[in-house]
Amino acid sequence: MLKIAKFGGTSLATAEQILKVKGIVNADPARRIIVPSAPGKAHADDTKITDLLYLVHELAQQKQTIDPVWNQIVQRFEEIITGLALDLDLSGPLEEVRRTIEEGADSNYAASRGEALNGYIMAALLEAEYVDPFEVIEISSSGKASSGSYEAIRRRCGDPDKRYVIPGFYGRDSRGRVKTFSRGGSDVTGAVAANALDADLYENWTDVSGFLMTDPRIVPEAQTIEEITYTELRELSYMGAGVLHEEAVFPIRDKGIPINIKNTNRPEDRGTMIVADRDPGKHKVVGIAGMKGFSVFFIEKAMMNDEIGFGRRVLSAFERHQISYEHMPSGIDTISVVVRDRNLEDKTEQLLEELEALKPDRVMILPNMSLIATVGKGMNHMIGTAATLFTALARQGINIRMIDQGSSEQNIIVGVEEADHEKAIRAIYDAFQHAD
Repeated sequence: MLKIAKFGGTSLATAEQILKVKGIVNADPARRIIVPSAPGKAHADDTKITDLLYLVHELAQQKQTIDPVWNQIVQRFEEIITGLALDLDLSGPLEEVRRTIEEGADSNYAASRGEALNGYIMAALLEAEYVDPFEVIEISSSGKASSGSYEAIRRRCGDPDKRYVIPGFYGRDSRGRVKTFSRGGSDVTGAVAANALDADLYENWTDVSGFLMTDPRIVPEAQTIEEITYTELRELSYMGAGVLHEEAVFPIRDKGIPINIKNTNRPEDRGTMIVADRDPGKHKVVGIAGMKGFSVFFIEKAMMNDEIGFGRRVLSAFERHQISYEHMPSGIDTISVVVRDRNLEDKTEQLLEELEALKPDRVMILPNMSLIATVGKGMNHMIGTAATLFTALARQGINIRMIDQGSSEQNIIVGVEEADHEKAIRAIYDAFQHAD
């Protein structure tokens, strides 16, 4: 059996945390591919190593002294090495990083060095072979690992009797320069390795015991999601839930490899399993997620259904202004186009003028809307799902401004006033907890 074990920054922030990681890895010989992030915050007032490296790069670009910030980075790594009682000298690699940044290396190089340096520490601690992602992972212009990366990883990490450490977050571009995945990309590195090596399980170790059904700041007693499908995860992630890096799901789902979200501080907890399919009978709804900051463009025109091309002309107006839309619920004589406020910028008045030029009976903008998604594969097996949701909101006096349900019937999205955002999530969570 082969497990890929990716450890996040909070799991590697201090020597004490890293010793927990060592215990976890050594407890299971199947954990042969270890993907470390850069050290995260050691305490609440601390700064992540990656953020310090970005700052060093910015100072170097401005020809300012980097010494105060650079010394913090060196001190953090020295404290970790001393705390682990490792016979490891990082002074050479550290000096090379400093020199390369000062000589004009770009931000991709600077940001990636936290993972690269931490990889040396993890390889020494775990008596593992260090694999530089620069040698095996090529990242395309679209930000994805190239097809050749998978074969390179297979060739480099194919010995079943060895343990390998592959730092996360970076690789190289087609021109041979260091290139990073988007922020949180260590998740992607682990997923690419899992796909390449046909892993049985991809473990993603962090500081929580899996995903919660909803935002604990709104529902403090929110329960952990035991099992969730890739598709359900995508729906929750899209609506702003703080879950796995989106790009990390795609290499995994290609081969149906399960993902286990685990807690470094509580390794005995089951965590959340992300799988290709699940039995919907146990939990019909797996999560509720929501986002504020939307506006609705409401367009009404009598006999709209008889006017060929009207919907296309509406969306073309948004396209001309480079505004993407999120949802488009419609009726016989109405179209509602939902957009994120941040995409509108200062284009609202021009867009309204273009929509008026289509000669609708009425066009108006409804601002300050929150979208809330209720997600679960089991919803299409449960009679009265929508009734449960709408009744819960009605009992709290919450007005529903928009309803959108996809054909997959795994997701119902409602739009409510931003002022009702938290109350609506609380009401929906309570309703489905009692329903299950």
